Amino acid sequence: MALPKIISVEELFAPPRRSRASISPDGTKIAYLAPWKTRLNLWVASVEAPEKARRVTSEDRNLLSYHWTDDPRWLLYTRDQGGDENIHLYRVDLDAPDAAAVDLTPFPGARIADLKLPAARPGKAVFSSNSRNPAVFDLFELDIATGDLRMLAENTGGAATTLFHGGSAGPLTSEVTEHGDLRLSRWDESTQTSCHLAQFEGADHPLGIYPLEVTADGGGVLHGSYRGSDRLRLVRLDTATGEETEVDSHPDHDLDTRARVFPALPSPLIFGRRTGELIGVRYLGERLVIKALDPHFAEVLECLEKLSDGDLADISSDEAGQRWVVSFTHDRDPGAAYFYDHSSGESRLLFRPRGHLDPEQLAPMTPVTITSRDGLALPSHLTLPLGTEPHRLPLALLVHGGPWDRDSWGFNPLVQLLANRGYAVLQVNFRSSTGYGKSFMKAGIGELAGKMHDDLIDGVDWAVEQGYADPDRVAILGGSYGGYAALVGVTFTPDVFAAAVDIFGVSDLANFLRNQPEFLRPALAANWFRWVGDPADPHQEADMLARSPISRVDRIRTPLLIAQGANDARVRQAESDNMAQALQARGASVEYILMADEGHSIENSENLITVYRAVERFLGEHLGPGRDDA
Repeated sequence: MALPKIISVEELFAPPRRSRASISPDGTKIAYLAPWKTRLNLWVASVEAPEKARRVTSEDRNLLSYHWTDDPRWLLYTRDQGGDENIHLYRVDLDAPDAAAVDLTPFPGARIADLKLPAARPGKAVFSSNSRNPAVFDLFELDIATGDLRMLAENTGGAATTLFHGGSAGPLTSEVTEHGDLRLSRWDESTQTSCHLAQFEGADHPLGIYPLEVTADGGGVLHGSYRGSDRLRLVRLDTATGEETEVDSHPDHDLDTRARVFPALPSPLIFGRRTGELIGVRYLGERLVIKALDPHFAEVLECLEKLSDGDLADISSDEAGQRWVVSFTHDRDPGAAYFYDHSSGESRLLFRPRGHLDPEQLAPMTPVTITSRDGLALPSHLTLPLGTEPHRLPLALLVHGGPWDRDSWGFNPLVQLLANRGYAVLQVNFRSSTGYGKSFMKAGIGELAGKMHDDLIDGVDWAVEQGYADPDRVAILGGSYGGYAALVGVTFTPDVFAAAVDIFGVSDLANFLRNQPEFLRPALAANWFRWVGDPADPHQEADMLARSPISRVDRIRTPLLIAQGANDARVRQAESDNMAQALQARGASVEYILMADEGHSIENSENLITVYRAVERFLGEHLGPGRDDA
């Protein structure tokens, strides 16, 4: 095969032309996100003429998510302010096309979380907000039409307690105990007391109990549980008795919990639009598996899965369950959206979000399994450039964030950029990655800059032994935890890497934890304190410093590129500033890109293009071009 054409950074990182399509509850309209002045805004069209859409928002920052309400007049959406994670809820009135969107939660310095639109409470939305106290989330009910807010419950349990909608059972609470475990309780309005329901080991749920949804009848809670199993399965907890019963499980796969980290991804639970009843469950192995729990949805699912050879992603239907709009995850044709009418069998392609990209010019992503030095199976993904003999190629080791997240099969613009330039790309799901059982995840406790990093090096060694990689031309790249891993790479194993890219990565673990935002601090006992330590303890702080790249700056001889968002609430700008300044003081090779309008992700297309143009140039300079015409 001939070399594929050079695909520009702009083509790969431009906003999708259309994405995130969903159908209105009456089945007459389709909404989706599409660019306006390079920012993803909300557009609405009729099902019969989807090409004749009108824009209904005018935001200067990408929308995070949107939701149809039970009344198709109203659409809700969320966005933050320049990446600060202070998420507000807005309302669009489709009957008043010239009216501006209304900020329903105009609280400065506050955010909403856990937004629900319960089928049993038509016209209402329920969510938590820290508008009263930045460290504490109270429970609110919103009248969507009027904008009236009513506090359902004031959080008197403090920062370690989260309130959420419990249906007819009243408010439910999830709290972190002093030992870092998680306790689920029901609030009894009549006695003004909390009734204990269940307790879970915090190490099993470092990001909290997820999924966590009240049943349609309000008598139970559906949640992910490891109790009695290494696999995350779905159970129902009776809110009156605390009894737990299994709803569904998979013998080989965990529930697909990626939406816990990236809320734009679909929930593992699929609910019927009219009734709110559970109709399907998502599990994730090398590819996605959806199990239907409803006979009608089983019939529909069989037809939907024939529309593409990708994995089903967003799924929406009208209230009758006849008209459906779905999209697909795919490594080379991402996000293709389809309309399907179950009553007639009609289906049609609505759009391809990145239709300007030719799937034949993109590199396939292949699942591989690598064995660590201590015998652990590491599920990984390898992407090899097209048109090139896969032998002694420059290798990009791309490390995911979290660390309580995972890499999975699908389209990744950075992977495609690197493969298009002739690099092999390896993504290793190191221990602590989620989705591979609790024992795999918990194998990373205490192993930052230890066995978690060894897994990455073992991945590099595997790629070299297989003949794919040139050991003298290996780069490590990543964002968030992946940025920390890149910094660990150049400070703990500097001989392995010829270049490194750190995007909002942690350089000083103790400083990072001391500066966590108020809304995240209560959960630290279940995740970071357990995995790496509490900086308030001098002995643990000393160990954290030993695992921190900032303490080994003198060992860095690898060229380093750093990118950071100035508004990052999780990894503060100081993490990157301190590393860059320490290297500059030594006269070492470091490039630093500071983005004034970003937080803990790069959202704006101009920043994406700036950063990844720099990455392209940087790797070309220090690894050499992966292809002669690059």
